[in-house]
Amino acid sequence: MKKALTLLLSCSLALVSLAGCSPKASTPAPSAPASAETPAPAENVSDETLKTGLAVISSTAKSSDAGEKDGLAQVDSTVVAVTVDKDGKIVDCVIDAAQTRINFSTAGELVTDVKAEFKTKKELAADYGMAKASGIGKEWNEQAAAFAEFVVGKTVEEVKGIAVNEKGAPSDADLASSVTISIGGYVAAIEKAVANAQDLGAKAGDKLGLGIVTNIAKSKNAGDEDGVAQAYSTYGVVTFDAEGKITSCILEGSQTNVKFSKEGKITSDINGAYKTKTELGADYGMAKVSGIGKEWFEQAAAFAAYAVGKTTEEVKGIAMNEKTAPTGDDLTGSVTVSVGDFIAVIEKASTATK
Repeated sequence: MKKALTLLLSCSLALVSLAGCSPKASTPAPSAPASAETPAPAENVSDETLKTGLAVISSTAKSSDAGEKDGLAQVDSTVVAVTVDKDGKIVDCVIDAAQTRINFSTAGELVTDVKAEFKTKKELAADYGMAKASGIGKEWNEQAAAFAEFVVGKTVEEVKGIAVNEKGAPSDADLASSVTISIGGYVAAIEKAVANAQDLGAKAGDKLGLGIVTNIAKSKNAGDEDGVAQAYSTYGVVTFDAEGKITSCILEGSQTNVKFSKEGKITSDINGAYKTKTELGADYGMAKVSGIGKEWFEQAAAFAAYAVGKTTEEVKGIAMNEKTAPTGDDLTGSVTVSVGDFIAVIEKASTATK
């Protein structure tokens, strides 16, 4: 009897043990591993490609003949640099202007020193002298920076839609508190810069810099031929990554001439349209006199591409001859022009981002 009872208890315990090892019906099955078709995570915003653009719009409309006062050849170049995202929105914007004033006498002789240094309006800052005549007490560089900041995040159409008063100044209360200058020329330059923008290697998070150098060294007095007041400007738009390496670069130039007679009368059309060297393309005429058969814009683009991936110090260290043309084998096949001003504007652009 005892044996039968013991056997019965052993069987009961075995059944309980087996029940405890069985999986519960409510326990979910482990999830299946992700298939190869599972979408990849969204790309980090810092890897987003941006387009880099530049616009230069020049005018000589404010030039005047010599008379009781010396004549004036005035070249006003509005310059805008932008980076633009895939949706056409402005990510960063820099606005500057080169205002080059060259005086000449009633005898057709230059009065302004041809070796003079010319600063941009942004570089002049308080020396430009707008604040004392401004209703809001702000200098040109401050107003230009405020407008550049205002257009960030906007498309060209949105920028063109900014409300202005009869003088072309912003009428929006928020913007009018920081910008009272006419913005029509800046809007036109922004539109052109965005239209010109290209994928040259810039990424989201890069810093945008603009550098400009101007000289009048090729100006000359009138004699048997008309005199020439020439504003020669070189422009550099450069983006830099967090390590200070160049991620995109645009190099441009403009030679804007105002001609005058030996009586000090202007003989060129001061209301004419002016093109940059890149816009002139083959009409600039360098290829036929170039030892490598390349136009100015081709050589400028080649040097800009060469600078990408380098730091400013590395660009400054490029080997050059006494004419500041490159001497390295990796450049002489594509660039024979003087690169001194190219390096100068790249360095200015770098300084401007710090």
